[in-house]
Amino acid sequence: MQKQEFTITVYTEDQIGLLNRIAIIFSRRKVSIDSINSSPSEIKGIYRFTIVIHETEEMVIKICRQIEKQVDVLKTYYNTSDEIVWQELALYKVPTDEVAEKVQVERLLRENGARAVVIRKDYTVFETTGHREETDALIKVLEPYGLIEFVRSARIAIIKNSNGFHEKLKEFEQLAPGPELVENEYLNKRNEVFDY
Repeated sequence: MQKQEFTITVYTEDQIGLLNRIAIIFSRRKVSIDSINSSPSEIKGIYRFTIVIHETEEMVIKICRQIEKQVDVLKTYYNTSDEIVWQELALYKVPTDEVAEKVQVERLLRENGARAVVIRKDYTVFETTGHREETDALIKVLEPYGLIEFVRSARIAIIKNSNGFHEKLKEFEQLAPGPELVENEYLNKRNEVFDY
C-alpha cells in the first residue's frame, strides 16, 4: 500500500496525560506526526485532537484502533484530504522599513490573501490562512525583503460528511444507554452504618 496524507480526528474527555498516551501510540509504530492540534469541540467537556500523518491506510486503521482503546477516548475517525475542509494559520514577521520602501503592501496583501496584524517601526506581522501551498507561497514572496520569523499553526479540520459529533454521541447513548439512577439506600444513615 502507498503512503498518503491522513487526518485523524479524536474526540476525548479532558484528562491529564492523554496527549502523552496518544503520542506514544505513534512513536511505538515509528510514525511521525506532521501536525497536531487540540481544541474544545461543539460539546462541553469533550475535546478534539486533529492529527496529520503520512502513512498507509492499513497503518492508520491500526493506530485509530489503538487510540480508541484509551479509556478517555470516545471516538476516532480518519479521513483523506478530499473528505475534509481544512485550514492552517501562518504569521510572518518582516522589517517594516523594507516592506514599506520596496513593496506595495496593499498589492502584496491582496494577492496573497494576507492582512497586517501588527505594524511597528521595527517590524510588521502579516497573517494568512489557507492550505500549506498557500502559506508557503507567501514565504517565497517575503524572503527577499528580510523575513525575520515565520510560524504556522497545526491543521484544523471539519469532516465534510458528518452531522457533528454530538449526533454520534446521541446514537451511542441510544445503543448503550447508561444505567438508570439508583438511590443509595445508605444515604443519610451514617450513624447506623459506621461505628466511631
